[in-house]
Amino acid sequence: MNYNQITIGIVTFKSKHIIFDCLQSIKKIKNIIIYDNSNDRSLKKKINKKYPKIKIYLSNKNLGYGAANNKIIKKSKTPFVFILNPDVILKKNCEKNILKSINKLKKNFAIIAPSSQYNTYGFFNKKTFIKKKFYKVDFVGGNAMLLNKEKIENVGMFDENIFLYYEETDLCRRLKFNDENIYIDKNSKVNHLAAKSSNIGFDFEKCRNWHFMWSQVYFEKKYNNNFWVYSKFMFLIFILFLKLIFYSSLLNKREIILKSLRLSGIVNSLMGKSSWYRPKSNV
Repeated sequence: MNYNQITIGIVTFKSKHIIFDCLQSIKKIKNIIIYDNSNDRSLKKKINKKYPKIKIYLSNKNLGYGAANNKIIKKSKTPFVFILNPDVILKKNCEKNILKSINKLKKNFAIIAPSSQYNTYGFFNKKTFIKKKFYKVDFVGGNAMLLNKEKIENVGMFDENIFLYYEETDLCRRLKFNDENIYIDKNSKVNHLAAKSSNIGFDFEKCRNWHFMWSQVYFEKKYNNNFWVYSKFMFLIFILFLKLIFYSSLLNKREIILKSLRLSGIVNSLMGKSSWYRPKSNV
């Protein structure tokens, strides 16, 4: 295997402020696809001017993280796709070590994720502290992960019902059901700036709060008993009501808005409504 068999895929939304730092950190992999959910023509011009070999696609509609990554996977012509968030910086030798991992495992893996300053990985049924540099996990964070395209396509890729959050966890769950292997490679390192992908201010915070709760409920309903799910989230609804009363007494408008959106996300998902909420700056 060599670098020509890897495509880097990046989904952007209002990411002009950060995407070039990400691109500058990519040293070895030349196949790069950007799918922009904000239809940013000025970004496309800048990318084409500075990086003429990068393929950038503009979407007239914000498809969300999962659906846009599915577009990249379909457009890629390589057996492996290295998904990155635009606020991820590859550290020295990240690409080299990822390639070593591919060659070590051959094709006996579904995902290999580099490590970051955050422990964005875990286990569905247990908690384990591991000191090894290379090991199996049940799920990884979606900010940076190398996908074995064939195995990802076999389980249906990302669930496009999810707009934001839990897409990668859901994908990993289906891969584990299919007895596929997911790895963390601590020799491959990235710096994840976290929540810096989009430059839309408080609109992004509102979007995050609504979708985090909607997606969490959707994920739990997808894999667990409905009685357990409703019991769990009805209790959380009660807690959020108490918090709303508390922040209302303090006249804390920001927290009132965010807690109201979290409540709305839970209720909409429990009722089976689609993931409809979008920030005002959405296009």
